[in-house]
Amino acid sequence: MFEQKLYASWGDMDFNSHMRNMAFLDKSADVRMLFFSAHGFPMEEFMRRRLGPVVMKDEIEYHREIHLLEEIRVTLSLAGLSGDGSRFLMRNEFFRENEKLAAKVTSAGGWLELSSRRLIAPPEELLSALNLLSQTDDFIELPSSVA
Repeated sequence: MFEQKLYASWGDMDFNSHMRNMAFLDKSADVRMLFFSAHGFPMEEFMRRRLGPVVMKDEIEYHREIHLLEEIRVTLSLAGLSGDGSRFLMRNEFFRENEKLAAKVTSAGGWLELSSRRLIAPPEELLSALNLLSQTDDFIELPSSVA
């Protein structure tokens, strides 16, 4: 399972003194991009290929609060994928220092070809990297985005 240790920083906090909604989404995107970078697709490679991940929907489930400067463990797994890899569901789980689940973020997305601004199937190397992710218990096969 891919995971990263992060901290809840000052800018992540809301008025109620716990991690704000957008901070969960930002950290989820950071962990996704760290995964891609660690598996041959740093930002430079995406730019060279004129390709990028695009998220079309995020869903956050809250379980426990995360507070300022708390160390968190954020995992990344695959909750769904189309056969050609053109659509994905990625899930980040946020765990507090005591290993209690704090939140889940499920992001639905695909791959945008930056010149044509159209959804495409990813190159084989990127699809292979996606298939390295562990699958969630509720993993589903998605329909393709390309016709």
